[in-house]
Amino acid sequence: MPIFRLGKQVLFPPVSLAMENGLLAVGGDLSPYRLLEAYRQGIFPWYSPGEPILWWAPQPRFILFPQEIVSSRSMRRVLRQNRFSMTLDTHFEAVISACRKIGRPTQEGTWITGEMEEAYCILHELGYAHSVETWRDKELVGGLYGVSLGGCFFGESMFSHEKNASKAALIYLAHLLGKLRFTLIDCQVYTPHLASLGGRFVSRETFSELIRKSLSLPTLRGNWSTHPGLTDKLTGQDFFKEKA
Repeated sequence: MPIFRLGKQVLFPPVSLAMENGLLAVGGDLSPYRLLEAYRQGIFPWYSPGEPILWWAPQPRFILFPQEIVSSRSMRRVLRQNRFSMTLDTHFEAVISACRKIGRPTQEGTWITGEMEEAYCILHELGYAHSVETWRDKELVGGLYGVSLGGCFFGESMFSHEKNASKAALIYLAHLLGKLRFTLIDCQVYTPHLASLGGRFVSRETFSELIRKSLSLPTLRGNWSTHPGLTDKLTGQDFFKEKA
């Protein structure tokens, strides 16, 4: 399969033409319009410093259905202890900066370049990119960020400075999105961490169909921390209680 080179026009080849490893295209830019168009088609950027922008559409795709989030007994115990508190969109720049700097055992350096960080901060300002922050007392100890379109949340990265802090953020997000009737959380690629929380593989074709249906729903745009009726969808730690 050829690798497609993108030009100035915001056009992507069909995802069915991606290489076996999921690489679809190279080049282009990280403008808000191009990024949003990529997500609408199930494509995301992922590259290292010094490389051109690389665009991916993996086969299969790793996703999480909000209603299928797995919270282990030990994790529910941690959350019931009120060790953490969660906020939405209050410190987006701090979250993406922490995701950029956090060390990861399976990779050298970071794929969140300065250009990437700036692009997603712009998407946040436009009301499409969102963060979940996990706090211990008044310290930011974990979180995640991603892009919301229709009934899809396209997860990008998470970090944890304290055990279980990023898990808490994802569990909170999944329960919130479930209340809001979101269809899926895109995890992009497999990790044991995400698998333990309920992530699963679907084919690229199934993923494309899920996106198509989900994009028929309205996009919850804007700063989620100030969105009327949003943060009160989940109050306290009620959703962490043991099931009867």
